[in-house]
Amino acid sequence: MDGSKRSAHSNAYFTGIGSSRRIVLFDTLINSLEDDELEAVLAHEIGHWKFGHIRTRLLVSAFASLAVFALIGAGLYWQNLFTAFGFNDPSLHALLFWLSFYLGPISLAAAPIGNFLSRKHEYQADRFAAAACGTSETMKRALLSLNRENLSNLNPHPAYSFWHYSHPAPTERLSALDELKAPKSDHIDNG
Repeated sequence: MDGSKRSAHSNAYFTGIGSSRRIVLFDTLINSLEDDELEAVLAHEIGHWKFGHIRTRLLVSAFASLAVFALIGAGLYWQNLFTAFGFNDPSLHALLFWLSFYLGPISLAAAPIGNFLSRKHEYQADRFAAAACGTSETMKRALLSLNRENLSNLNPHPAYSFWHYSHPAPTERLSALDELKAPKSDHIDNG
């Protein structure tokens, strides 16, 4: 992806379902990493595909959307809600206003659940990349380069990271990669 026209940020991601699946590497990423580091990043993204992370996240998002629509449907006929706010009859406009006002804090409160799943997927893809490359060192170097280029906070406060980060903090990812035994490229861990 020609991302350098918009920013210097480096990124890679897996996208798509069915026959339209793609791994996207920003040109800034390609320019800033060594070949073996790019291989580790590519293996990481392949790990997301191998373990079905995209499909899982799509299903979770679909169920969350259905829950919100169910909430809207139930709320529209909850007479006591409207009476409490001074309305004689249910009003879709009032309900949508309340939902837009209250869904922000509800989403913020629920964020750690989605972030926990995402961080779990990142650790799993990191382990896959280390096993595919035969060493965790190339993935570690790639992570350090990415964080340096993107000016990331290497060691954010654990509470902030828990609540707001969809990816593990860089120091946590590096520690997890350090804990891996020397992986064998012919045996890729499924855990």
